[in-house]
Amino acid sequence: MAILKGAIQMTGGIKGVSFYSLKGSDKIFMRTKGGANKDTIANSPKFEKFRKEQKEFGGCAKFGSLARYSFGGLHRLADYNLTPVLNGMGKNLMKLDTTSEKGRRNLKLTAHKQALAGFNFNRNFPFSSVLRVAPQWQLDRDTLRAVVTIPRINTDIDLQNIQKLPFFRLIVVLGTISDMALNPTVNEYEPLVEGLHGHSAVLTGEWHSTQTILPEHTMTVQMHPTEIAEINDSVTVLLSMAVEFGNVGFTGEPVEVKYAGCGKVIASR
Repeated sequence: MAILKGAIQMTGGIKGVSFYSLKGSDKIFMRTKGGANKDTIANSPKFEKFRKEQKEFGGCAKFGSLARYSFGGLHRLADYNLTPVLNGMGKNLMKLDTTSEKGRRNLKLTAHKQALAGFNFNRNFPFSSVLRVAPQWQLDRDTLRAVVTIPRINTDIDLQNIQKLPFFRLIVVLGTISDMALNPTVNEYEPLVEGLHGHSAVLTGEWHSTQTILPEHTMTVQMHPTEIAEINDSVTVLLSMAVEFGNVGFTGEPVEVKYAGCGKVIASR
């Protein structure tokens, strides 16, 4: 992959070369097309190592694409593409399995639960720089219930309203991610607890003026009883929080503004 630094701003392809952009970057990337055909990759002994890497990459990609659903949709507030970062995290977790052979290594987030604690969905304006009070939280794994206490907010001091929008609201999400392993029957990576992989419960607070004092209050989020019945040691529980900004809609009611806000994983158990 090459990065185009000149004045050309284009996407698409020209004679075997593809040009494309990535979310969170103002650069244009380019790569050549072609390479070995599928049959060669699938059967040639020369590609055995590549096939093992490809199998593990598929597991990491499945982990990354589904893990973001544990954020309950808060990835919509991200100012960069979270999925490749989560894929990379999955690969790093897989490398920590030193007992399984390559191509069959397990992906166990539960062995390193703090890997996602403090994970910010924003790089330009992280959560703690926008909401300048420190929420306190209690998280119960067994009941899949969390209580978040938000201290008094003086928006003149405690809220960085980058786009000068008139409304804001707070969102709390309780989510779950399952460890993953290779299923030898189908030769594919699958979550050990399918019913809790990428699941979440979302509590969205009311809209408030960005020129106000909001008293201390609590937000309680609870997952469904059927999900509580499935919790075990192969599942990591995440507590995420976001602040989202809104504008006046056509009906005069507040509506969210795309990418106006930020979020963070505040706890991982």
